[in-house]
Amino acid sequence: MGGGTNKPVLFVDGKRLDGRDIDELRPIKIKASVLHRANGSCYLEWGENKIMAAVFGPRECIPRHRVDPYSAVINCRYRMSPFASLDEHSKAGPSRRSTELSKVIREVFENVVIGSKYPKTAIDISMEVLQADGGTRCAAITAASIALADAGIPMKDLVCAVAVGKIDGKLAIDFSKIEDNYGNADIPIAVSSRNKEILLLQMDGLMTKDEMSQAMDMAINASDKIHALQVEALKEVYTRKAQDKPDEQVS
Repeated sequence: MGGGTNKPVLFVDGKRLDGRDIDELRPIKIKASVLHRANGSCYLEWGENKIMAAVFGPRECIPRHRVDPYSAVINCRYRMSPFASLDEHSKAGPSRRSTELSKVIREVFENVVIGSKYPKTAIDISMEVLQADGGTRCAAITAASIALADAGIPMKDLVCAVAVGKIDGKLAIDFSKIEDNYGNADIPIAVSSRNKEILLLQMDGLMTKDEMSQAMDMAINASDKIHALQVEALKEVYTRKAQDKPDEQVS
């Protein structure tokens, strides 16, 4: 985040480098139930980002000392594949960044998953970034929410996430990697779809109070568009399963 002597021009003729308006999301494609060995899964393309999310459970909680007698334990693993990006944080193995993001994503879903339905168990959420181009934590949260729903895990709501920030003094939504690198501020935000409860709010950079209020409004508006795509992806799964199911015999 920030400038530098080689900072590129981020706006050309009133448009961003990829031709988008300041309030325009990158193209998003979501496909649910893509892994047969997971209880729930989702493949998501968001701009140049490619994310695979899988959910396993509820299942036995290991190690046993972590068992909660009143609720399921939520485990999250966010990982960026070594081939996802040329950035320093895409090296093989755990990193400080992946550990931090795994923690904050776990806290997001601890607030929406109704864990009391499955006491003494564990629900594992795995998110793999196959290709990265800015905004991977938001894409991973959005994909993981679909994977949980596909697994039939009861939740208070679906979760949508998107980043809002400031580029050359202008507020814009859904940063690409180059905008993330050279922008003035970046705020990843996750919200519940129906009541718009803020589940994640991080910030890198500086904003005024008015800019922050406007950024929140932009994120809420974008979350409605993302939620519609999530719902369509889940509907497609049930439609596909209904079409694949053989006709029942009429006795």
